[in-house]
Amino acid sequence: MSAQGMPCNPQEIASLFLFEKLTPEQLGRLCTEGRVERFDPGPVYTEGDPATCFYVMIEGTVVLSRRVGGDDVEVSRTSQRGVYAGAMQAYLGDQVPQTYTNSMRVTEPTRFFVLPAQSFADVMREWFPMAAHLLEGLFFGAKNTQRAIGQRERLLALGSLSAGLTHELNNPAAAAVRATAALRERVGKMRHKLAHIAQGPYSREALADLIEIQERTAERVAKAPVLSPMEAADREDELTDWLDDHGFPEGWRVAPTFVQAGLDTDWLDQVAARVAEDILPGAIGWLNYTVETELLMDEIEDSTTRISHLVDAAKQYAQLDRAPHRDVDVHELLDSTLLMLSGKIGPHIRVVKDYDRTLPAVPAYPAELNQVWTNLIDNAVFAMTSAGGDGALTVRTAREDDRLLVEFRDTGPGIPEDIRSRIFDPFFTTKPVGEGTGLGLDISWRIIVNKHHGTLQVESAPGDTRFQILLPLTATDPGPEPGSEPGPDPEPSEEPT
Repeated sequence: MSAQGMPCNPQEIASLFLFEKLTPEQLGRLCTEGRVERFDPGPVYTEGDPATCFYVMIEGTVVLSRRVGGDDVEVSRTSQRGVYAGAMQAYLGDQVPQTYTNSMRVTEPTRFFVLPAQSFADVMREWFPMAAHLLEGLFFGAKNTQRAIGQRERLLALGSLSAGLTHELNNPAAAAVRATAALRERVGKMRHKLAHIAQGPYSREALADLIEIQERTAERVAKAPVLSPMEAADREDELTDWLDDHGFPEGWRVAPTFVQAGLDTDWLDQVAARVAEDILPGAIGWLNYTVETELLMDEIEDSTTRISHLVDAAKQYAQLDRAPHRDVDVHELLDSTLLMLSGKIGPHIRVVKDYDRTLPAVPAYPAELNQVWTNLIDNAVFAMTSAGGDGALTVRTAREDDRLLVEFRDTGPGIPEDIRSRIFDPFFTTKPVGEGTGLGLDISWRIIVNKHHGTLQVESAPGDTRFQILLPLTATDPGPEPGSEPGPDPEPSEEPT
């Protein structure tokens, strides 16, 4: 930093809007305790260093930047006379860490009025005691409010997810209950049929053949092919005709079950060749019960597997029993979140997964990333639903140099240009009262930028809105907990705050 001390002129200081209402005595004190310095192009102070001075620009050009990962990202550039930055929270004393929250540099020879942080704190408390108390209350009140509403945001998301998970679990659970009841009935009929067969004129060899056919039939059920509706209908007609020709009453009732099990007329011909003609109808009925029980057990297995997958997805989403920071496959996180939100997404919105499965795992806080996915998917669904209900949500992953891209694209109406710059502001929302807290994108920004040293940006046009997240592929120092740092820095202040 190259700085040159210069005389402090109270009249020049009074021309800056921040000090224009001060008395001559107050201006004199400022010039006594402060100083005017001229800086050559280059850095003035660095983010994270102790905040020792309060700067008010007299003339020149100032640039503010924030450190994101290993890069300094410019957040503001201005030549507006009187803008101020630096130790702006010195009046709070040791209640908050007194460090610079950004970096400042000048691009041309620039003059500042420089006031030591302690002097700034003293004059604030002495000259504006009521204002200092109000600012202190606003500062901590905003933090507490933001924390409380942030918790409510998480609770709202949890409620939405719980409703969706309950809906998703209910379908396979109900199917398993129905299948179990039907299975109990079929097994009862099989016992009855077995008793009938045992009392009939069946030789020992014939019973052995029936048991072998039953085993081979069960094996065919496990390997049943998937037929098109037209193929299935044609096969049902063929089986119905075969059953009618071989004296089986109401063959049309069992034909659909046999088709579902992968049986055809060739298989029934093999059965007829092994079984005497007089016991063939009873054998076909016995095989029908066998097929039905196998299909019902498959349905129960499918339902319980689905429930198991949903529980696993819930655990993946909540990251239960997992390390808070670890290498993760973002596709597992995305899939678990989409599954958890499937009830909310609904049948009218088509989900497209455009994944690059060759991407490596990335170091991350997976539970927090799932919260980001939830916020972005929820916003996309709300946008499309409010515009008519139909649409497509595309989730894309790709590699961009040394970073991993996750993109959420929706076909909603888009974000108007006049509010696009405000969507990451705390408490800003376009949802109706009671439906949004205005903290979803603010929290997402903090998680991605502050905690993961990534970037979060948006591109929007009617029918094509894309939220793009870039995450480092290599580990960086873990960031602070979400909500413990401010969001995107505003431009240098042009009015007292």
